[in-house]
Amino acid sequence: MRFDEVIGQEEIRARLVQMVEKGRLPHALLFCGPAGCGKMAMAMAYASYLLCENRNREKQACNECKSCVMLRKWQHPDLHFSYPVIKPAGTSADHKMVSDDFAQEWNTLLMQGPYFSIDQWLEQMHAANQQAVIYAGESDELARKLSLKSSRGGYKVCIIWLPERMNAECANKLLKLIEEPPRQTVFIMVCEEPERLIETIRSRTQRIDFKRIGTETMVKALVQQRGIDESSAHRIARTANGNWLKALEELDAGNENRQFLDVFIMLMRLAYMRNVKELKKWSETVAGYGREKQKRMMTYFLRLVRENFMYNFGRPELIYMTQGEEDFARNFAKFINEANVVEMAELFSKTIRDIAQNANPKIVFFDLALQVTLLLLQK
Repeated sequence: MRFDEVIGQEEIRARLVQMVEKGRLPHALLFCGPAGCGKMAMAMAYASYLLCENRNREKQACNECKSCVMLRKWQHPDLHFSYPVIKPAGTSADHKMVSDDFAQEWNTLLMQGPYFSIDQWLEQMHAANQQAVIYAGESDELARKLSLKSSRGGYKVCIIWLPERMNAECANKLLKLIEEPPRQTVFIMVCEEPERLIETIRSRTQRIDFKRIGTETMVKALVQQRGIDESSAHRIARTANGNWLKALEELDAGNENRQFLDVFIMLMRLAYMRNVKELKKWSETVAGYGREKQKRMMTYFLRLVRENFMYNFGRPELIYMTQGEEDFARNFAKFINEANVVEMAELFSKTIRDIAQNANPKIVFFDLALQVTLLLLQK
C-alpha cells in the first residue's frame, strides 16, 4: 500500500518519512485521532514503506519488490497485526484467545480497504452482543513472533489496532515488550481513546495526533474515487465532518443511519401525538436491537437534536445534515428549542449510559419515549 492511498494527512506523512530518512524512527508510535480520519490507513501505508526493499524517489513504497508483492495480500512475514477479538461460545476455558484465532476474518477485512470501524470488525467476527478484547495471551504471542529474526533482513513491524481494548494483564505484559523491544522492531499503535491506555505505555510511545479530513480534501476524494458530482460530494463531506467512514455510509443506499432516521422520525411523531400504545411498541422494537447498535442509534439521535436546534438559526454553514435529515428538519426543527434542547440531549446521553451498563432495554426505551413526549410540550 502506498501513501497516496491515504486521504489527506500529508503533514503526518512527511513527518513519518523524515523520521526514516534522518535515522530517528522511534521503536513505538501512537497514532491518535477521531474515527475515519485515516489512522489505520496511514499505519498500513507506513508499514509498507518501512518493509519495501526499493523505496522510490517519490518517497513511496515501490509496489514491485518481493515485499510489496506480499503486502498486496497483507501476508508479509515481518508484518504482524494485533487486534481485539471475541471469545466465541463453546471456546475451551483453557484456550488463550489471540488475534490469529481470527486471522482469516481479519485478512478479509483488510482486503476490502484500509478504512474500517470496530462495528465492521465485530460484524466480520459475527460477534452479536459480545465485546472485543485484546486478551493476555496476545502479548505472549507477540513476544514469540517478534523474537524471531527478520525474514527479509529489515524492519519487523507490529500494528496494534485499538490497543485501548487490551485487558490489564495484556497491557502490563506488552509494556515490558515495548520497554525492551527486539532489534529493528517498530510498534505502531492505532488508538481512538488514548486516555484508556495505561500511562506507562503512553509515556513510552511517540504520539502523533491526526486531524479530521478537511472538507475540500474529502470532496476531491469523493469525486475522484467514487465518481459523484461535486455538489453531492460537498453535502456528503459536510455531513461526514471529516470522517471518511461516514462519507462511505452516505453513499450506501441501505446504510444504518437511514434506518436510524426513520426510527427517530417515528419516535418524534408518536410522541407529538402522545400515542402511548404505539410508543410502547416502538420501545419494544428498538429493545430488540443489539446493545452496540442501540448505542450507535442514540449517538445518532444526539446529533439530530443538535442539528435540528441549529437549523432554527437559519445559518446553513452551521448545519451538517443529509438531504433526508434536512427534509424532516424543515417542519420539525421548531420543536427543538431553548426550552428543551439541553434536557433532550441529557436524556439521550443518559440512555447511552444505561444501555452500556446493561439496563433492561424495554424499560429504558419506554421511559425515554415518555420523557420525549413531555419534552416536546415545552415551549
